Amino acid sequence: MSGRKDFLSQAAPENYVAGLGRGATGFMTRSDLGPAREGPSEDQIKEALAKRAQQLGAAPPTAYGATEKKDEDEDEDRFQDPENEVGLFAGGAYDKEDDEADRIYQEVDEKMDRRRKIRREAREQKEREEHERKNPKIQQGFADLKRALGTLTDDEWAAMPEVGDLTGKNRRTKQNLRQKFYAVPDSVIAGARDSAQFENSVAEDGAQTNGDSADGTMTNFADIGAARDKVLQVRLDQAALGSGSDSSAGSATNIDPKGYLTSLSKSELRAGEVEVGDVKRVRVLLESVIKTNPKHAPGWIAAARLEEVAGRIVAARNVIARGCEHCPKSEDAWLENIRLNDNHNAKIIAANAIKNNDHSVRLWIEAMKLESDQRARKRVLRHALDHIPQSVVLWKEAVNLEENPDDARLLLAKATDLIPLSVELWLALARLESPENAQKVLNKARKAIPTSHEIWVAAARLQEQMGNASKINVMKRAVQALAKESAMLKREEWITEAEKCEEEGAILTCGSIIRETLGWSLDEDDDRKEIWMEDARSSVGRGRFETARAMYAYALRVFVNKKSIWLAAADLERNHGTREALWQLLEKAVEACPQSEVLWMQLAKEKWQAGEIDNARRVLGKAFNQNPNNEDIWLAAVKLEADNNQIEQARELLQTARREAGTDRVWIKSVSFERQLGNTDAALDLVNQGLQLYPKAAKLWMMKGQIYMSPENTRLPQAREALNTGTRACPSSVPLWLLTSRLEERSGVVVKARSVLDRARLAVPKNAELWTESVRVERRAGNVAQAKNLMAKALQEVPNSGLLWSESIWHLEARTQRKPRSLEAIRKVDNDPILFVIVARIFWYERKLEKASSWFEKAILLDADLGDTWAWYFKFLLEHGTEEKRADVLSKCVVTEPKHGETWQGVAKDPKNARKGVEGILKLVVAILE
Repeated sequence: MSGRKDFLSQAAPENYVAGLGRGATGFMTRSDLGPAREGPSEDQIKEALAKRAQQLGAAPPTAYGATEKKDEDEDEDRFQDPENEVGLFAGGAYDKEDDEADRIYQEVDEKMDRRRKIRREAREQKEREEHERKNPKIQQGFADLKRALGTLTDDEWAAMPEVGDLTGKNRRTKQNLRQKFYAVPDSVIAGARDSAQFENSVAEDGAQTNGDSADGTMTNFADIGAARDKVLQVRLDQAALGSGSDSSAGSATNIDPKGYLTSLSKSELRAGEVEVGDVKRVRVLLESVIKTNPKHAPGWIAAARLEEVAGRIVAARNVIARGCEHCPKSEDAWLENIRLNDNHNAKIIAANAIKNNDHSVRLWIEAMKLESDQRARKRVLRHALDHIPQSVVLWKEAVNLEENPDDARLLLAKATDLIPLSVELWLALARLESPENAQKVLNKARKAIPTSHEIWVAAARLQEQMGNASKINVMKRAVQALAKESAMLKREEWITEAEKCEEEGAILTCGSIIRETLGWSLDEDDDRKEIWMEDARSSVGRGRFETARAMYAYALRVFVNKKSIWLAAADLERNHGTREALWQLLEKAVEACPQSEVLWMQLAKEKWQAGEIDNARRVLGKAFNQNPNNEDIWLAAVKLEADNNQIEQARELLQTARREAGTDRVWIKSVSFERQLGNTDAALDLVNQGLQLYPKAAKLWMMKGQIYMSPENTRLPQAREALNTGTRACPSSVPLWLLTSRLEERSGVVVKARSVLDRARLAVPKNAELWTESVRVERRAGNVAQAKNLMAKALQEVPNSGLLWSESIWHLEARTQRKPRSLEAIRKVDNDPILFVIVARIFWYERKLEKASSWFEKAILLDADLGDTWAWYFKFLLEHGTEEKRADVLSKCVVTEPKHGETWQGVAKDPKNARKGVEGILKLVVAILE
């Protein structure tokens, strides 16, 4: 029988994979768990194909990722790095065109980033707020529980159970750990035995053998170390105060020579104030420094100053003299040597120093200062300029010594010939010349330094001085020349130059700079209007009103029909300009925007306030022609006539307005006008007619209810019916609900008032005013506990309401808890003026007057239209302010004309106060506030 195995028992050929040829490498199980056997890996396939190709004598195949062998000298990665220009651009030179291309690409990138910045920041802020709202912190969820802990007494705290481990396994494990015992070392037992014994034996050297001192006390080395550290800390603090700097010299391993020398120069300790031991230690250290490295000038200077501090001035001079011998090229060493010697010796030392350092500007200037005679000083500077003719500092010192302007002019002319690239020297020479010669000087300077914007600005100011600013536009040529030289400044830098010109009185040059450069680097795609208005507001904030005025003028040339720019420019003229300039601006504004009733009314108001009633009527007549049947203009005309006691004419205008421009607002003003005159029946008739035309006008329903609630015509059932009908017709009107609730509370039916507010909160959910009124109803009824419960619900539903937080802090919190609660409120409510007023009142109550005043001013800056804030601040100033401050706040309030506020609106809209101005309303509100 043959020993050869049958076919099925034979081993498979090398690299054989069953089913590979027909693509079958396995089968699926019935549970669809995957192949029963994995196919060949990628490496196995590559190896098999390469071996087969080698047997056939063919080239290695590229299938299945098998790549051809590349040349070893070829570097694959060199094309991956864009900065690696080996190859095509290896020998290229980086010329001016490349620089211009890079700059253009950079400007494009900056522009695209600027265009996307506002939208990106708004989107990120919105996403951040949304994330914080959906994922609140744990401490915010437990804030109310933490506040409740503040009301616990000491007994309640003591009665609280300890939080223990209630799991049996962990409890048994801990008990077992506590039951473990450890063997105590013999040394501990011996030490405990010896601690209670006394030894009277004496050692051979005569000392006691125990660790006690002679008086029987133990030496506590820990206390000694702590005391030493404390003394060191005190000395370090004293050194910091003495040196006047935050860091003490020598505290770092690497010493900054300049900082070290400065700190030494500032120390003015007398010899008796210096620790002798400290001086000796530092002297040894510095002697080691100068011996190790005698060419190190700061070491010699430090050693000399140490001797000076120690009171050994002669030793200090000897040390620094040796230092100058070893370091003859050190300016600092020679200057220190000059400082330590008297005037006669200092001159000799300065001469030796200049021999070794004839190109040192500092040494020449120091030598000049040593001379007392003016001629000697000039002579020293002439010698200095012979050695260093390119020094701008020396030329400036030489010019400052000249008393005759002609001699100074000659020096500057010579200086500009030798140093043609110094802008300072050219400008100084131009200032000394006559206007005609200054123009020639600046022309030469511009040719010598074509990239200097200072020379162009000086040329523009010169033309303004000569009266040619309107004829010659220097800045236009400057922009063209600087752009050609690629030396154009950024917009922000040009604005800074304009503000500098305004500060120095060159108003026309300031306007010219803004006019020619404000639009630089901005395209039509950019939000130019917002950018320019923001620039103008920034200039106003810095007190540069002429610059802001020029910005608005330029913006109005580009955006002629933009009402917002006209209003901003008018506001600037009203606050920081003249009345005539404001009139001219508003007249141009109504010509550019004839359909804007706001601009027409502002112009009419300015004419009326100036006492020109006829001109105001004429302006309103033109406004009627441009805007027929406009209710704002009708009402402005009515107000003008009513304020001038033209009652019948005002009534006729209202009647015409109701007929031609019949809106609910016209009807409301008509009813208000009759109520102010005391004509209750006419007002009631008008309000009924208006409600037939406008049944959804909530203000008409409120006015009807107020007419019935008035003291001279009190009819509460009719008022209740009118207000209830109004709430059904206008369920979303919050003031109407509040008036209905107050009517019921006034009638003594608190339950009904509570029911009205419950229905109101269902009709208008998440409204802070309704929640606040509900809390106040309970508080006025004496139900403080219910008021606190309602406040907790309100803060959960409207957590960002400053009104709710203010009510809670001032009326529902204990006096000691007001400040912590206000801090929590400020964290949750971002910049709310009502909340800021509460914080100011807390500081006022605590007699922290400066902080209170600061918070009142913050509240006014946040919302100047809130009249209650002005009233609280004025009330505060009546008690703790000066007469000037009260007058200032009163004038600002009159200019601002606030119109909102809970107490302010109630007083201002009272028919009895219709003819009173802002000052009268303010004083009435101050009297009401508690």
